[in-house]
Amino acid sequence: MRRLFIGALTAALGLLNLALQPVLAVQPDEILDNPVLEARARALSAELRCMVCQNQSIDDSDAELARDLRVLVRERLKTGDSNEEVIAYVVDRYGEFVLLKPRFSYRNALLWGAPVILLAMGGVLIVTSARRRKADGVVSSLSAEEKKRLDQILNERE
Repeated sequence: MRRLFIGALTAALGLLNLALQPVLAVQPDEILDNPVLEARARALSAELRCMVCQNQSIDDSDAELARDLRVLVRERLKTGDSNEEVIAYVVDRYGEFVLLKPRFSYRNALLWGAPVILLAMGGVLIVTSARRRKADGVVSSLSAEEKKRLDQILNERE
């Protein structure tokens, strides 16, 4: 009975181990014979976004478009392109959205900086309106005659 329990536990742990392994969608027919080129292809595939899944790299995606991109990257590497040339080719073909980590550009800086700029403008607006209210309160202070009349009205109520 104990052997059965240990065997079942071992099998369960083995299945759990397999379930926790990262699943890569690269098919055996895509893998290059040259291990150096294959390592470069994997590194590049990890940087490119699947246009179907959008939150996965093409290395992790099972989508047909991701497979086509993986094959395209490997073909470009076989022809002798550098990593930068492969990335530039894919970006030219599919746009900058294909990059999981977008490059820095003025458009991106504006996109990331807009919330900070809006927050600063809101802070300036709050400070200036508070100063205006404070300044309006100083101008509308009561004269001596008005204070005397106010005191009379308050005393009548008592």
